[in-house]
Amino acid sequence: MRFLTRLADRRDPRSWSAKFRRARGKHLARFLADVPRPAKLLDVGGDPAFWDVIGVDEGVDITIVNNDASVSDARFHFVHGDARDLSQFGDGSFDVVVSNSVIEHVDDQEAVAREIMRVGKRFYVQTPNRFFPVDPHFLVPFFHWLPRRVQIALLTRFDIGWLRSGGDARAAAEIIDSIQLLSARDLARLFPGARLWRERFFGLTKSLTVFSGS
Repeated sequence: MRFLTRLADRRDPRSWSAKFRRARGKHLARFLADVPRPAKLLDVGGDPAFWDVIGVDEGVDITIVNNDASVSDARFHFVHGDARDLSQFGDGSFDVVVSNSVIEHVDDQEAVAREIMRVGKRFYVQTPNRFFPVDPHFLVPFFHWLPRRVQIALLTRFDIGWLRSGGDARAAAEIIDSIQLLSARDLARLFPGARLWRERFFGLTKSLTVFSGS
């Protein structure tokens, strides 16, 4: 397990996770290169560390909306908010909306998709692939394909990947239910007409990105 967490530790620049993030960053940078400057960008559920990988373009004004009010960085505007309800922003308020590994953590994914498409003229949404054998949260092969009751029982007794329940079955259930992975078909339903980019690992699709407007 420690071996897998080291491979998945995005803070370690040598880890697989960091390498995948850099590759994803190049794809996003190419997407953003086609957006006319100056541009307004909304990052839904993100943090400054993500943009340290991408690089902050002087011609792009970035607002980060997050429910963590403690984050601060002079390069960004921070707004406390919920991905399911971006009513503080008008229709088409942003040239681009970006969301990285967030939608799988939200119960009402349709609301998230609807709000992203409403406030953004373009969007770029990434999420882990449900059908990849290792989920980046649990890090145990095939764990996310087990029945929910089995997942809860295991997480109650053991630390699974990054997740800790402290032996509490209710806490374990809340953790399990907080991660709802999506497939390419799910994304096509949520973001009709969007283009799809598959991030692959040894021929298997590790994560999925839907984007539009470029």
